[in-house]
Amino acid sequence: MTARYKRYTGPAAGWGALRSVSLAWLDSKQPVKNLRAMLKTNQHGGFDCPGCAWGDSSESAHIKFCENGAKAVNWEATRRRVNAAFFARYSVSQLRQQSDYWLEYQGRLTEPMRYDRATDHYAPISWDEAFKLVAANLIGLESPHQAAFYTSGRASNEAAFLYQLFVRALGTNNFPDCSNMCHEASGVALDAALGSGKGTVTLDDFALADGIFIFGQNPGTNHPRMLEPLKEAVKRGAQVVCFNPLRERGLERFQHPQSALEMLSNSSSPLNTAFFRPALGGDFAALRGMAKYLWQWEQEALNSGAMEVFDRGFLAQQCHGLEGYLAQLDDTPWDQIVEQSGLTLQDIEQAAQRYRHCDKVIICWAMGITQHHHAVATIQEIAHLQMLCGQLGKPGAGVCPVRGHSNVQGDRTMGINERPGKALLDAIEQQFGFQVPRQAGYNTVEAINAMLSGQIRVFVALGGNFAQATPDTPRTHQALQQCALTVQISTKLNRSHLMPGADALILPCLGRTDIDLQQGGAQAVTVEDSFSMIHASYGQLPPLSAAMRSEPAIIAGIGQATLGDYPVDWLSLIDDYARIRELISQTIPGFDRFNERIAQPGGFHLPNPVNALRWNTPQAKAVFSANALPAVLLHERVLATGQTPDLILQTLRSHDQYNTTIYGLDDRYRGVHGTREVVFVNARDIQRLGFEPGQRVDLIALWDDGIERRVQGFALLAFDVPLGQAAAYYPETNPLVALDSYGAGSFTPASKFIAVRLEASQVKGNIQLL
Repeated sequence: MTARYKRYTGPAAGWGALRSVSLAWLDSKQPVKNLRAMLKTNQHGGFDCPGCAWGDSSESAHIKFCENGAKAVNWEATRRRVNAAFFARYSVSQLRQQSDYWLEYQGRLTEPMRYDRATDHYAPISWDEAFKLVAANLIGLESPHQAAFYTSGRASNEAAFLYQLFVRALGTNNFPDCSNMCHEASGVALDAALGSGKGTVTLDDFALADGIFIFGQNPGTNHPRMLEPLKEAVKRGAQVVCFNPLRERGLERFQHPQSALEMLSNSSSPLNTAFFRPALGGDFAALRGMAKYLWQWEQEALNSGAMEVFDRGFLAQQCHGLEGYLAQLDDTPWDQIVEQSGLTLQDIEQAAQRYRHCDKVIICWAMGITQHHHAVATIQEIAHLQMLCGQLGKPGAGVCPVRGHSNVQGDRTMGINERPGKALLDAIEQQFGFQVPRQAGYNTVEAINAMLSGQIRVFVALGGNFAQATPDTPRTHQALQQCALTVQISTKLNRSHLMPGADALILPCLGRTDIDLQQGGAQAVTVEDSFSMIHASYGQLPPLSAAMRSEPAIIAGIGQATLGDYPVDWLSLIDDYARIRELISQTIPGFDRFNERIAQPGGFHLPNPVNALRWNTPQAKAVFSANALPAVLLHERVLATGQTPDLILQTLRSHDQYNTTIYGLDDRYRGVHGTREVVFVNARDIQRLGFEPGQRVDLIALWDDGIERRVQGFALLAFDVPLGQAAAYYPETNPLVALDSYGAGSFTPASKFIAVRLEASQVKGNIQLL
């Protein structure tokens, strides 16, 4: 396929989405079956989409899947198989030479495999032998803290609950998980400010809001079902205000595939009423500027007797620390706000005016906010803005961290947390009668460092692609290979399987689309979306192989082999998952009558105490923190190199991608086809640096630790990027993110702010510029 680049001029979704979905259906090798299954996506009695965590409407007859959801279903529900014959044909060394796209394209894993270091091939192993191998390694550790248990956000509530119960019964809280790499900063910040680390809004609130502010998020690619409520908000006259350095098509115009009028007329609808383009890392300053304007107008109103800008009643009754925060607003100079935000004073004033005149405001954000060194402070500033004007605890208003994986929030609710709260641990101890570990476990960054230093000997991954999702890729690969045993519970082949420890297992599990048949019949699992709605999910397609097992069954098998019937009869729980849910209902708050409530259409909602104006903070109020803006945005480890960056790079996903899963080599909305080795740069920066559009360059990260971090042969594409910035695809540019470059207080990799320099590359190859 010829790599080419041509500017995209169409809307988000529409005919392009339909064509892309049709190709995905055909490529699955069972298009008719998959189409029937897809009509059950996010429907009552059907299965929950294995893609994003956006919520579902309560309408049962409405089609509820988007382009990315359709691709996720077809990608999982393929007829292609990765079996013993496949692994006999390819050695691990040969597979390492293939792209991530090629690896997953080979199909579903269908039988358990064990790595044979002597032959460099995986070979079949029975389930019993696999469970015994895991148990022997865990039992043989000097301490349970020498094992780490990773979790992907696609694991169900039932699997996550069993997983955390097994690991805590084993004796550790080592739960690195995908939350550590995406929305950890959101949880830390909101917990400190509001006493709850979750968003406060429901899907229904979007229809009530007259202001929706979106920071650091690209819904057209990452959460396409969000486009419809944004379109409807603009249509009814609400403010939809976007802050994003790139003019992403999914924030500009939308053609609804289910609208006959728009499709036949090839028309589209706007998705915003204002678009601001801050500097990378500048959202904190932009928010601070908005708050500073509101404070100035509030003072003027108090002096003149005009209507107040702040919600003084809310602030007096519900908030703590206001005076210190207002003093910080006064002390923050406008020139620092302008310099760091990358916006003009007029831009910031306009954004503040639009916010001021909205009665009900929702603020949304995603990884464009969370993956920065000062992300926690930025998200606290979002909470502060909402607190100032009383935009919490009322319909149509609140804070909305838009999660990625379909159950990443549910996994945390179920106890996948390396720093669990005392209430959760007390509840587990009381319910199951064993002394739970109380010391903090390793998060993702800490776990990688612990593997590198030999402190972790066994690594178990419940889903995901740890080797590629994490920062500092070569060091992560090295860390995995230094383990005595690595265990990957997976649906499809990925690069993590090719970085085996001294011993390694691949355990093939059922996906969301597969019928999960146990002794008690076909089983449902449950997930929690971004709006704290709990849904039941029933697989629709027969598994490709009888040797595949469900995630709960695999965890129970490991639990039984390692701990026997302690602290539960693991295998009996698998006969009927209602037994697992009964244990959840007795342990986790909000899940009473769990089995009964998931039977109702739409599932049920876990109430957020913030909406009842209950603040689970030490002060029993919403808390202002007087955070100063960073003195400079460049990290001290970058400054210590003595070099000036050529550009500040952010990593991002293509439109044909979800997390590390790459469905194809096209990025329709950005006009890239047939390649992923590209870097988006302003045309003036390309000229300033002495290069030409289309030229191949190497990207070298600046970080003072003696390690060269370089990716090679990326084609320069002249793109509408603010001066001094650049963007390139994840995970290809993860090698540039130093393991020590993470958010203060969150350990989330700072993947949206990488200081780089460029060199002409020795890698050859042309990209066609159209």
